Amino acid sequence: MTVIESTAATVERVRQGLCATQPLHPRPDGQDRYTISEVVACTGLTAHTLRWYERIGLMPHVDRSHTGQRRFSNKDLDWLSFVGKLRLTGMPVADMVRYAELVREGAHTFEARQELLEQTRRDVITRMAELQDTLAVLDYKIDFYADARKVSEADARKASERA
Repeated sequence: MTVIESTAATVERVRQGLCATQPLHPRPDGQDRYTISEVVACTGLTAHTLRWYERIGLMPHVDRSHTGQRRFSNKDLDWLSFVGKLRLTGMPVADMVRYAELVREGAHTFEARQELLEQTRRDVITRMAELQDTLAVLDYKIDFYADARKVSEADARKASERA
């Protein structure tokens, strides 16, 4: 599959509402083994990114086939979807890796996981407020230029009428 075919497949899957916005589970548990190229086509992530996630501990314990090829499960796809949401929050990769470590450590880390997510939530709320302020400035400038253009066009009409 070429990069263009992979991108086209990803765009089509997203258009159909598959992947990217919701977990993909076309195969039943136990038969849910996806190649890295299938995961690339579904998620829009690159193979390099998936390998990097594995290397840094963000995507640990990906099963391998008897030939050593990665085989992702539905659970892995769900995890990648969640990681994508964390990325959208602006959470630093180090914090995502820390969260993944806490998950692997088990239920006794619920409090630490909750605090990490609560801090991220506070950061998102702060960013949303900053973006709202930025949006207000943009709206003001857009209105200013729209009004200025109307005045300029009216002045040009008056000047041409006098000529």
